[in-house]
Amino acid sequence: MEKDTITKEIFKNIVEDIAKYILKLEIQNLSFIDMESQRIESRRADIVALVDDKFILHIELQSSYDSEMPYRMLRYYTDIKQNNKKYPIHQYVVYLGKQNIKNNLQDNGLDYNYNLIDMKKIDCEYFLEQNTPDALVLAILCDFKTKSETEVINFILNKLKKLTDENGFRRYVIMLEELAKTQEVKDGIKELKMRLSDVKFEDLVSYQIVLERGFNKGISQGKKETLKKAIFSLLEFTNDLNLIANKLEIDKEFLIEIIKEKK
Repeated sequence: MEKDTITKEIFKNIVEDIAKYILKLEIQNLSFIDMESQRIESRRADIVALVDDKFILHIELQSSYDSEMPYRMLRYYTDIKQNNKKYPIHQYVVYLGKQNIKNNLQDNGLDYNYNLIDMKKIDCEYFLEQNTPDALVLAILCDFKTKSETEVINFILNKLKKLTDENGFRRYVIMLEELAKTQEVKDGIKELKMRLSDVKFEDLVSYQIVLERGFNKGISQGKKETLKKAIFSLLEFTNDLNLIANKLEIDKEFLIEIIKEKK
């Protein structure tokens, strides 16, 4: 998982709130479309979904400037349309970068454009006022105005405490860490790391992790299988390998080997 991208799973969790609070779309039913067999590049933040059996919604989350963006979006459009001719396609780029980015392509009679949502132009106060956790965490992607990173992070965390139970709070803290990385929120990351250090991952997974100290390459196959299950469950919540290695009390190099075995 690259440092500056949001995982597709996390983005899927908040896509309806992005549609409601950022794109201003009212959605009753949303079903994701599997694009793996098509030519669209494997980008973790891409979302393609059928909305209310009326139109195809394609959202691309772009964390940095890319001069090739219009060409990529046009290719996305033709690939999606080829397999979904019945529905109109609404395309959006939710942009987190600092440089201005184009949202159109004009070339030899071709006139193509898509919707561009520039997050740095949205006041985070709008999201801080919301009382739904998924909407609240979106504030980390917006303009802090005169607020400091730490001030915004602490406000979000304190409000999340009131809106969620213990397990929900842990999940949203991890989500915030991923979102904060896209914005290079350095002070905020430190605050989130402090909160994450207290997370009991055994409470987050669907089974009780029972592991002995001192795992190494010589562990039994049974224990190794248990360890692998624990590792891949934790990877669903965080991509911080140092944190996972510390929680499971194993060497990071051994952790990387286990991950590579799955590929």
